[in-house]
Amino acid sequence: MRVCVLGAGYVGLVTGACLAASGHGVRVLDVDLARVETLQGGQSPIYEPGLDDLVRSGIASGNLVFDAMPRGLEKAEIIVVAVGTPSTAMGAADLSYVRSAMEEVAHRAARGTTVVMKSTVPPGTGASLSANYLEGTGIGYVSNPEFLREGNAISDWFNTDRVVIGATDPDLAEAVRALYAGIDTVFLECDVNSAEMIKYASNAFLATKISFINEVARLCDRVGANVQDVARGLGLDSRIGASFLNAGIGYGGSCFPKDTRALDYLSASNGYDFHLLKAVIEVNARQRLLPVMVLTERLGKLVGAEIAVLGLTFKPGTDDTRESPGLDVARMLAVEGASVRGHDPIGVVASEHGFVQAESIAEALRGADACVVAVEWPDYADIAWSDVASLMRAGAVVFDGRNCLDRSAIETAGLEYIGVGVP
Repeated sequence: MRVCVLGAGYVGLVTGACLAASGHGVRVLDVDLARVETLQGGQSPIYEPGLDDLVRSGIASGNLVFDAMPRGLEKAEIIVVAVGTPSTAMGAADLSYVRSAMEEVAHRAARGTTVVMKSTVPPGTGASLSANYLEGTGIGYVSNPEFLREGNAISDWFNTDRVVIGATDPDLAEAVRALYAGIDTVFLECDVNSAEMIKYASNAFLATKISFINEVARLCDRVGANVQDVARGLGLDSRIGASFLNAGIGYGGSCFPKDTRALDYLSASNGYDFHLLKAVIEVNARQRLLPVMVLTERLGKLVGAEIAVLGLTFKPGTDDTRESPGLDVARMLAVEGASVRGHDPIGVVASEHGFVQAESIAEALRGADACVVAVEWPDYADIAWSDVASLMRAGAVVFDGRNCLDRSAIETAGLEYIGVGVP
């Protein structure tokens, strides 16, 4: 099929590359000409395992083309909208990029074209967009939310748990099914509003599991229980499952924080107070304070303390620092007067965050009174603490914000280990 993808960001780029790998003719369009040039050279501007190879092979096959908006829209059978929907100051989803994309579609796409909405939009958006932009154009609209995990996106595309298709016309739903030909999965067809809600509800539920286990971890600290054993016991129950039950310093990234806030805003604007969701958001924000509170207690004061923060992306396997717990922890420690050195194997942050980014783990740890491990990168889980302990101050504190380190090795090296919900 002839496909145009609007937006060469994370979702649009992965979508375009994967559709091209499946044999579709794909043109990915973006307003950022520098990004388009980079992609035309076969290089991805974002870090995602396997994506560079997929982009290069797509270009070589002729199935994948990168171009500036809005070239080629009129020739597409399918137009995938994959532009950003960032949070407004009030927490609502900012739909300005989506509306701009729909204006281009309405003016340029041919009758019989199908618009496939990949951007995460609140329930009711599809109906509004169809009424405001597509009325009388002969262009169809389908909601097809994405469930890609950063760091595992390509695998998730080809081995997805489900494909959700929200459409009012069975022929439109069938056109979207054809995009996924060859992928063995469950296809769930429903109305547009329900498809939009599935995306928000999925992310909110996963965020709830994370905040729940973090609350359990705080209670474990008070009663002397081990949250890792508790989580294992919970996860063995098939009704609950083991995923997203790893205690730590909270979730981050481009989806969970944004989507939980947007769902909370949607609830309030529709006259409903979503108490549970508010608690999930509050717990996640509070969890980031935990390393600061613990180090204040252990060190006596943070002013002048030398502290290393290892992990500035929001999770391993990505260079995405959006809503990163580690980045927030580093900034809070710096505000409290600590001298902070951050480190990350992939992610790079701007200097205005108030701390220095070290080029190596050893540089970050040198002279440190304490270390906070904020991301479970293998680089940190594999640290030889017997070798690096001499770089740190005697008896320095290692705060394991992801319960991913070798406690025995840390304590044998003469350092103090503190985990989350671990006695």
